Amino acid sequence: MAEAGGLAETLVLSLTLVENHLQEKISMLKVLQLLSSTSENCKLMTKAQAGSRICSRLNDPDPSGQLLFRSSEILWNLLENGPKEELISQLSTIECIYPLKDSFVRLLTNSNRHYDRQLRNDLLVIATLIAENNVTPMIESGFAKQLILFATFSEVKSHNPLVKNLKLLHNHEDFEMKKLLFNMLVVLAKEFSAIQLLSDGKVVLALFNYVKANEKPGKHDWPAARFEDLQLHAIATLTTVAPLLLEDYMTCQGNTRILLFLDWCVSQDAFSGQGNCFHGIGGRGNKHAHMRYSLRLLRSIVAQGDETVNQDLCDQGAISQLLGILRKLLTDVDGKEDSVLLEIQADILFILSTACENDLHKKELFGTDGVDLLLQLLKMDSSKFYSGLGHNKLIFCTLDCIWCCIIGCFSSEDYFLEKEGMFIILDLLALNVKNMINIVLGILVEFCDNPKTIPHIATWRGKENETAAKLLLQLWKQEEEELGVRRDEYGRIVDAKKPLVGQFQEAQEVTPVPANSFSIAIIEVAENIRAKLYSIFSKIGFDNLPGLSTLDYVTLSVISRYLDFKVGEVWREIREELKAENIKPVTSDQEVLDVIAKATENISKTVASHQTEIIENQQQTELQEEQQTYAEMKSNNKQIELVMKSWDNFLSRTSNYESLKKAKRLQEKSIESSRPKARPKNAIIHSTQIPHLNTTVASGRLVTVESTPSHLIGGPLADTDIAVKRVSIRGGALQKTMSVKMFNQHSID
Repeated sequence: MAEAGGLAETLVLSLTLVENHLQEKISMLKVLQLLSSTSENCKLMTKAQAGSRICSRLNDPDPSGQLLFRSSEILWNLLENGPKEELISQLSTIECIYPLKDSFVRLLTNSNRHYDRQLRNDLLVIATLIAENNVTPMIESGFAKQLILFATFSEVKSHNPLVKNLKLLHNHEDFEMKKLLFNMLVVLAKEFSAIQLLSDGKVVLALFNYVKANEKPGKHDWPAARFEDLQLHAIATLTTVAPLLLEDYMTCQGNTRILLFLDWCVSQDAFSGQGNCFHGIGGRGNKHAHMRYSLRLLRSIVAQGDETVNQDLCDQGAISQLLGILRKLLTDVDGKEDSVLLEIQADILFILSTACENDLHKKELFGTDGVDLLLQLLKMDSSKFYSGLGHNKLIFCTLDCIWCCIIGCFSSEDYFLEKEGMFIILDLLALNVKNMINIVLGILVEFCDNPKTIPHIATWRGKENETAAKLLLQLWKQEEEELGVRRDEYGRIVDAKKPLVGQFQEAQEVTPVPANSFSIAIIEVAENIRAKLYSIFSKIGFDNLPGLSTLDYVTLSVISRYLDFKVGEVWREIREELKAENIKPVTSDQEVLDVIAKATENISKTVASHQTEIIENQQQTELQEEQQTYAEMKSNNKQIELVMKSWDNFLSRTSNYESLKKAKRLQEKSIESSRPKARPKNAIIHSTQIPHLNTTVASGRLVTVESTPSHLIGGPLADTDIAVKRVSIRGGALQKTMSVKMFNQHSID
């Protein structure tokens, strides 16, 4: 009923009628407080400018304090249930900021009741929401400067009368206010005009007061759990503020403070983190949360790229210290990894990468110890990349660290290769992780400048025994397929005028661009991996690559002319840009453009012809191999037939008497036909028949048949020049004839 009747809107508009009547005004605010519990009424109240009407009268005189309480409760309900953006826009005016500031300062400096402290914190939250939307009125009203003062007065001495007698009682409300003030510093840091206020308020110095070992709390200090929460919150605030105030950071010796704090984080002492707060996640029973946020702070500092700050950091031994921390983490992890530890490792690698990039001396400081740690991280199980804990971020930071800390330092490169690091890089490439391929190929390209890399690439073999060249060609084919480059079924060039252009690139019309802007053809080089693959092949060569098929060589012929094709593509864009701008080149320039276009097309046709030749040669080779294989099969079949025929003949002779007689007749006929027709005189003729021979086949594996004793025929050396005895011309047994005896006697005489 109230929503339908618009009661809330009417009451808001009626507030101006009772501005000078305190009791009636408080009564109306009570009703509005009840009505603001529903979203519909909040919308109606916001429409009636309830935010600005109520907030602008926060500081009206009221001895009971009901006015401020009811008004703040209504504002809270409006922020929770109503259109938040519209309401904050109403509150972001000077007319609203001044009453809000005065009310907050009065509650902070003059009230000690629990109720007042809670109300003070509520107003601070509202002020923070306003600052997130628009900091300018906060600065113009001086509220931002006062909030900075209240955030730092307990750490940095100030003579401002507002804080001269102000003390925090370390109760829950003051603890919450301290964290809200830290959060306000982060909000103010987003506005450039507030940077000078932060510097004047010595915010960096105040926050660094918490970057120290958490010793035993004194009598007037925060309890251990609350101090840990404030400590982590302060370091998190520094992560946002310190990069904007590098001068103050260096004045406070920020690098030294952080490195000393990191020393404490890895030291063995009795401290044990509570891990109860938002920033303390993963830090229960250890110092991981402290290490995590201090490394975040250091990462945000080095990311600014200030040479003075980074050099100061390295001069204090940060590289060796960070490597020591990383080594300890990898040693102590013992298979128990969580997102906090992985983030710490990734941040260390990022800091090292930023510090060592483009500085040979720092890369030498990174040295072999750093290479060993990177190799250990590279051997991470690939199944963890998608665990959700942060392994994917860690492997990317590891690859970036290889790029920045190893490449360019020959001693580190050689040690990396010696430890088979290139094999691990190629194994990562073989995983074919889409968002990792470009980075890995970039590392591979840089390593190819080292001549010792080429043998490692040539030696590598994948899980299916594929070579590195085979892997690179597979990546090229995959990339062209994704780009929509036109190729036939064998991978040959189809469009001689646009041999590299994909469907997506072709669909983009060439538009005139300024001279200092990149054209589509140039941008395409950076967006895909083909240029990197061409660079690698240029180093390892295009000939005599092992493990490639014919279709691979067809693709390789395109890669070998990639640069020529890309140059032609750029010239084609120039022609199209001139045409789009209606610029007609002079005759000589037009002739040059035509010659270049024709030359590019001829190169494409030459490559296509070479590809066809490769395919035809392969088809011819396959045909010859097929014919040879068929001939071998035919010969084998014929041999099998002969063996079967011989076997059938053998069976017939051993099982059929008539067949045996037929075989015998054939044998006798063969023997007779082989005898010489003219026989020597007195020659002895042996019969082909051996009497009483009953065996027709061999009865065992080894049978010795002696039809004539060896001492009668002179042994195996008979009829040779070295025979001991001569065989008679008449054949048969050796006989000592008289003529021989007489010849011997004559020789003796």
